Amino acid sequence: MLFGYEWDTSSNLAFAISILPMLLWGLVVTIQATALGFVIALVLGLFLAVLKAAPTRLIAWPAKAIAEFLRDTPLLVQLFFLYYVLPEFGIVLPAFMTGALALGLQYSAYISEVYRGGLEAVDRGQHEASRALNIASGRTFTRIVLPQAIPRIIPALGNYLVSMMKDVPILSVVTVLEMLNVAKIIGDRTFNYLIPLSMVGGLYLILTLIAAAGVRALDTNLPKRGLPLR
Repeated sequence: MLFGYEWDTSSNLAFAISILPMLLWGLVVTIQATALGFVIALVLGLFLAVLKAAPTRLIAWPAKAIAEFLRDTPLLVQLFFLYYVLPEFGIVLPAFMTGALALGLQYSAYISEVYRGGLEAVDRGQHEASRALNIASGRTFTRIVLPQAIPRIIPALGNYLVSMMKDVPILSVVTVLEMLNVAKIIGDRTFNYLIPLSMVGGLYLILTLIAAAGVRALDTNLPKRGLPLR
């Protein structure tokens, strides 16, 4: 007996094996939500970073205000707003899409600052050389500046990827059947929470270690002088 819990190795092992497929199904949902939310955050974050750096205050200030609002309000509040308030205006999204969008919006504010730091780290001489060569500003940004900024921000982006992955369980409050929600349902039905929750913790550990290793490999292999573009 461990902390008042009677431990039967054979029966608990059989129970763990029996619920593993359900937890793996929840793991797939977790990975999908993380991937979609991260893509949204990457795109919106870059968009916000560009707008915040605009020389016109009429453009820069609203972008800064939006980023601050997203960063300073809880993810749970944003999630509830998207899920419960938007339908009042005729905008109804599936629970999974709502959750991924909430994650993407929240993290886009943080990632916009990562982009800003990476873009500012690029030598200003690159801009001046582009102007001297009469290269359009849009082409300068997409073909010269951004490819040099991305290798610099990979570690920070990786940190936010792992952090977002660990925030996915919040989506359970809007009925998204991610891994933790599946474990909770199993516990409610079997009155055994120790095994499913322990397995979820182990699966999250494996998942985050794999993600961190992938980020390190990407950071190591990307050329520091910029991405090669044809």
